[in-house]
Amino acid sequence: MEYIRTKLRPPPPGPVPPAPPGFTPEPQPTPEFQSGPAPAIDLQRLLIPDPDRTVLVRVGGDSMVGAGIHPGDLVVVERRQPPRNGQVVVARLADGFTLKRLMLCGEQRLLVAAHPAYPSLALGEGEIWGVVTHAIRSFER
Repeated sequence: MEYIRTKLRPPPPGPVPPAPPGFTPEPQPTPEFQSGPAPAIDLQRLLIPDPDRTVLVRVGGDSMVGAGIHPGDLVVVERRQPPRNGQVVVARLADGFTLKRLMLCGEQRLLVAAHPAYPSLALGEGEIWGVVTHAIRSFER
C-alpha cells in the first residue's frame, strides 16, 4: 500500500473540545510515518502500466462532464484492453474521434454521453479505439 504524507495545521488557539468516543483529540501518525521518509509514488507505474499501448489524450469537449471528465483534462487511454459494458472509451467514427461511455444493448453498441445536451450515438461502422483508465485534471490552468 502506498501513502501520501501531508502536513497538518496546528489546532486553533483556545480550549480543545472533547473528542468523540474512539477518537484521539490530536492526529497521531501511523507507524509507517513515525520514522523515515514517506515511500515514493511512481505515477507512471500507477497510471500507465503498459507504456507501449497507452496514450494520453487531451479532452476537447464537455460531453462527459457528468462522469467527471472536463474539457482540458488528460485521459489515459489503453489500446490493449477489450472494452466492457459501461466503460468510458475513445471511439473512432466516420467524422473523427469521440469520448463516450460504451453501453451494450443486445447486439447494439451505443456511445452514451454524460451530459443531457448530447444524444447517444450508435457505434455502427465505427470502432473502439481505446479504453479510458484514468482522468487527470490540473487546477493550475
